[in-house]
Amino acid sequence: MFDKYRVVSVHELLQEYIETGRIKIDKSVHEELTTIHDPCNYGRKGEKAFGHGFFEEPRWITQQCCENYVEMYPNRMNNYCCGAGGGAWALPYEQERIYYGRVKAQQIMDTKAKMVVAPCHNCRDQIMKSLTKDFDLDIETKYLWELVADSLVVEPWSEGEIKKANELRDAQYERDEIDLDQEW
Repeated sequence: MFDKYRVVSVHELLQEYIETGRIKIDKSVHEELTTIHDPCNYGRKGEKAFGHGFFEEPRWITQQCCENYVEMYPNRMNNYCCGAGGGAWALPYEQERIYYGRVKAQQIMDTKAKMVVAPCHNCRDQIMKSLTKDFDLDIETKYLWELVADSLVVEPWSEGEIKKANELRDAQYERDEIDLDQEW
């Protein structure tokens, strides 16, 4: 039943919306130096399991939303795990999680960034709720979608913009074979 539907990641969807003008972004909202954490699941694991790791899409999106961007080193396939992977964030292994996260904390400090974008919920929680406190990091941590939401330009649309948005929506539904009237 579901195999005819194309699965689209949040990375692809946000990039498509920005590229097509479906949403407008104001990067001056985020002037602080910003870096991105490459989550193991979206990056290395995605590359190995599906042949595509989401490395470039979140970087491009982040750079559309932020005035100043810096890379962590190493990055992409070689980036360090934050320490919360494999469910460690939800398990009672706090000392182990902090120990493994120390490398990520140092990596963040080395960038001198004031904001870290963490697309994964476990990574975001580890960086924001643990590493920030345990390693005295003076940073803000945001989800990728949260960064986009905070960068949105929200203004009334003209009739032409509404028509274009409806056409884009309809084309997306057709592309993805979505029928809203279909009963499951």
